Amino acid sequence: MKRHGTMQINSSGNLEIGGCDTVTLANQFGTPLYVMDEALLNQQCDIFKAGFSGKQAETEVAYASKAFLTLEMCRLIKRKGLSLDVVSGGELFTAMKSEFPPERIFFHGNNKTEAELCLALDYGVGTIVVDHEGEVLLLESLCAQRQIKTDILLRINPGVSAHTHEYIQTANPDSKFGMFKGAVETASLIKKLMASKWLNLKGLHYHIGSQI
Repeated sequence: MKRHGTMQINSSGNLEIGGCDTVTLANQFGTPLYVMDEALLNQQCDIFKAGFSGKQAETEVAYASKAFLTLEMCRLIKRKGLSLDVVSGGELFTAMKSEFPPERIFFHGNNKTEAELCLALDYGVGTIVVDHEGEVLLLESLCAQRQIKTDILLRINPGVSAHTHEYIQTANPDSKFGMFKGAVETASLIKKLMASKWLNLKGLHYHIGSQI
């Protein structure tokens, strides 16, 4: 077994993580049991921040909460100065309960409900990533009701044929995610967004496929 972070084999022949004997943990809490190495998580955050920093461009590193999200994970990401990417009302609720800075939250998702968008607006989420014109119209209406303006990114499907499993290819021309880059409707929607009173188009969002 390849060991990472603080993992080591102790004098009893048991695996230790963060100085905790995993056999003792299993006896205390039962199995299956997930054990997170805080020291390793801190190290990984530092690596990403250092790797994407530079004088050539302004950058921001965001943790994808769909990977793993608890209150304490939110607090760790907050302490490390990273932003947070959420894709559901549940993940947003967890971020809110941890008092994660709303201006550092990106709200993704191709099928957000009205209730989720209301939750995002009421909490003051920094950036909402919109996927299609229907979501744009709904979000614009909700902003108008509240008399507030919100920053958005428009998700564009780049039409990249990524060599991953067909179930996790998100950039095919017929993908349900985002607006296809070559569509007339995409250019038309961008023009509408540029003139919107309530939606501030900050840029475009691209995703070429999971596990890339």
